[in-house]
Amino acid sequence: MVEFKGRYVGIAKNLTDNKIVLHMEILEPHKVQQIDSELTGKGELTVTAKKYRKKRSLDANAYFWVLVDRLAERTGNDRIEIYRNAIKDIGGVSETVCLKEDAANKLCEIWGRNGIGWQTDIIPSKLKGCKNVILYYGSSTYNTKQMSSLIDNIVQDCRAVGIETMTPAELQVIKDAWSRKEMKK
Repeated sequence: MVEFKGRYVGIAKNLTDNKIVLHMEILEPHKVQQIDSELTGKGELTVTAKKYRKKRSLDANAYFWVLVDRLAERTGNDRIEIYRNAIKDIGGVSETVCLKEDAANKLCEIWGRNGIGWQTDIIPSKLKGCKNVILYYGSSTYNTKQMSSLIDNIVQDCRAVGIETMTPAELQVIKDAWSRKEMKK
C-alpha cells in the first residue's frame, strides 16, 4: 500500500478506448518512486480519496497524558476517567445512531473494545422500541484541531487547580510540531 498527499486535477476521457482517466497532482515528490514501484503492473487497484488532514504530533499526545497524570495526582480522580470525560467535553468527536433497543447494549460493548476513549452514552429516542447511542471516538483518531481542543481543555483544568503548564507559546510549538515535519518531507 502506498499513501501520499495529492490534489485532484480533473478527469478526462481517453479518445482511443473511451475509458475515464483521473488526474491527480502528487504533492509529495519524494514518494513518486515508491508510488511507481508499488503500483506498476499490479492490475486493478482499490482507490480511496479523502480530504487531507494534518496528523497530530506524538509530542502533543505525550504532553496531554503528562497533564492527565498531574491532574489525577492533584485531584485524586482516576486518570482514565479524566481522559474519558475530556473526550466528552470537546465537539466533533462523536456520532449519534438510532437503533433497536435490544441492539444498543451490544453496540456499546463492541464499540468499547476499540480502546479506553471509545465510549458510548445511551439516550432515549422518540421512536418506539429504539434508543439513540452516542458513539465517542478515542483520541487516537483525532486530527490536529481536535487534539488541540483536547489539550486546551486539559490545560484549563490543570490551571484551575494550580498545576503549572507550558506557556501559551510553548503549547503552540507542540501543537504546530506536525507542521514542521510536513515541511521537511
